[in-house]
Amino acid sequence: MISYGRQSIGDDDVRAVVSTLMSDFITQGPKVTEFETALANYCGAFHCAVASNGTAALHLAYLAAGICKDDEVIVTPNTFVATTNMILACGAKPVFCDIRSDTYNIDEGKIEELITKNTRAIVVVDFAGQPCNLDRIREIANKHKLVFIEDACHALGADYKGRKVGGLADFTIFSFHPVKGITTGEGGAILTNNKDAYEKMCLIRSHGVVKDENGFNIMTEFGFNYRLTDIQCALGLSQLKKLDRFITKRHAVVQAYERELGNFDKIILPKTTDEVRSAWHLYVIRVKDREKRLPLHHHLRSKGILTNLHYPAVYNNPYYRKNGFGDVALANMDLYAETAITIPCYPDLPIEQIKFICNEICSFYN
Repeated sequence: MISYGRQSIGDDDVRAVVSTLMSDFITQGPKVTEFETALANYCGAFHCAVASNGTAALHLAYLAAGICKDDEVIVTPNTFVATTNMILACGAKPVFCDIRSDTYNIDEGKIEELITKNTRAIVVVDFAGQPCNLDRIREIANKHKLVFIEDACHALGADYKGRKVGGLADFTIFSFHPVKGITTGEGGAILTNNKDAYEKMCLIRSHGVVKDENGFNIMTEFGFNYRLTDIQCALGLSQLKKLDRFITKRHAVVQAYERELGNFDKIILPKTTDEVRSAWHLYVIRVKDREKRLPLHHHLRSKGILTNLHYPAVYNNPYYRKNGFGDVALANMDLYAETAITIPCYPDLPIEQIKFICNEICSFYN
């Protein structure tokens, strides 16, 4: 079976984890701080707070941004539900903005028309690893005094105009799930240049508890257990050293797909804009005939090629339909969601399997 994504674990990663397992600290110890420092330095941000997973990282960022009951948050519908679920968890309302038809990222030209007196933040997603138009979105956020949050869970290691994603928004969120750029098993992080927000996130992720002058634990904020362990951070440190190499290999996979499928006129291949270097977390093709999408998806899976569907529009999920979003329809998003199929893309995908995948796509049509 060929998965759409998978982790790349080497002997060096195993040694790093075993070394930490044999040390004095396996939960909250020096590897947490080391990983946070290394990640902040790599991305060019002042502060990094790691968390137990990407969803927890989103929740921490929203809380630190002050998102609360009755706020509105402009967000893309082309994302995993965690992005918007954590907005709901804060008591706020997601306001869905349509996507661009070329990059499938949020359409920055449609954001301002959605801003109201209740708008608190703009949340964008760097879909498939390609950064959004961060400069324009920053201009809009500054103009309207909104918090700019970048869900970059797909885009660790990506470049925007020569700068690494991570220090360009008010908050940038990463995920370290096994199919992401690097893995800690489960894990996430928030990068920010705001010291006060960073300290608040560190407090909230650990029950809101601090030690007083006598060494007693006291709770000063309502918090959660969103901590990442030393074991996981040891793996993250080892993986981070290989991130650039992983991305180079992902680019080689994409180039192979373009060679094999570039002249095949039944599908649309993904494209990137000139100002970015994508992390290529996902490789999403689109069928020109929407009636062929599910049959192609099932055909490939029958051949052992585990394709995926990233993403149905968030507002089309049954929970959202039943809870206030039943009338939402966005033209670009709906067309994209009816025609997109994610095919395998990960650093260690062999060229023989890439050719096999492409042959099966062509044979389905022929």
